[in-house]
Amino acid sequence: LAVGADPVHDLALYRSVIGLCDELGFSVIAEGIESMAQLDIVRAAGCHLAQGHLFGRPAPIREIARAKESHQRAV
Repeated sequence: LAVGADPVHDLALYRSVIGLCDELGFSVIAEGIESMAQLDIVRAAGCHLAQGHLFGRPAPIREIARAKESHQRAV
C-alpha cells in the first residue's frame, strides 16, 4: 500500500484492502513508508508489515546477509 496526500481517504481505502486480504488469507505489506506519520496511518488500518526508508536503505542481499550474521554473532 502506498500512502497518498489524503489521510482520511487513504485510511478508508487501506482498511478495505487489508480487510479483504485478511478474509482471503493474504498478507499485506505497506511499501514506501518514509515517516512515522505514514506508519501510523497503515498501522491504524490494521497493516502489520511495512517496508521503506523509515526502516533502512535498500541494500544488496549479500550486505543484508552479512549484517544479519554479524548481529547473530553479537547476540
